[in-house]
Amino acid sequence: MIFQTDITADLFIQASIETLYMVGWSLLIGTLIGGPLGILLVVTRKGGVLENKLLYNILNPIINIIRSLPFIILLIAIIPFTRFVVQTTIGTEAAIVPLIIYIAPYIARLVENSILEVNPGILEAAEAMGATPFQVIWYFLLPEAFGSLILSITTAAIGLLGATAMAGTVGGGGIGSLALTYGYQRFDTFVMVITVIVLIIIVQVIQSLGTYLARRVRRR
Repeated sequence: MIFQTDITADLFIQASIETLYMVGWSLLIGTLIGGPLGILLVVTRKGGVLENKLLYNILNPIINIIRSLPFIILLIAIIPFTRFVVQTTIGTEAAIVPLIIYIAPYIARLVENSILEVNPGILEAAEAMGATPFQVIWYFLLPEAFGSLILSITTAAIGLLGATAMAGTVGGGGIGSLALTYGYQRFDTFVMVITVIVLIIIVQVIQSLGTYLARRVRRR
């Protein structure tokens, strides 16, 4: 029967909390790393306010290399590093390490694209007023790109949600681990159905919130 299941409400709630915990911390730390990297990619590129070909040519390929790795491969490849950082390779804390490494370069690219969308005329106006590179970034580029940056972080959060599900395949915990252990290995159809529904709801909430905040920012 589809409604027969060995899972309890407490177990499912705990798995949901673990998923949100992984997404929250990974997104926060990933943004703190990826955000500045994205800004550096913009300002150090050819024609940027802090043009630096050497730095750009170092950062750009490194970000491309990490982004080219599927998360499940990255997850397994950095197991020694994960063990070194958190002293374990199982659980939500262990899953956060590869999640950060996975999402930081992704956010860097999203931030780069958002800032590059800023009207070049704004930069010309800033330079005409004698603004320093820091002032150009802080008072002109970031405020103008803020709405797009919110949508970029929203996209990153949804991508992280999918990655946490894959983290469950190696004991990362969360809804993904629950779906694998109960839904797949024990053929519990009910768990699979509920997992899909919950993930859809979370994605809809994240996307709706991000769209709402971006719309509010752009109307100011």
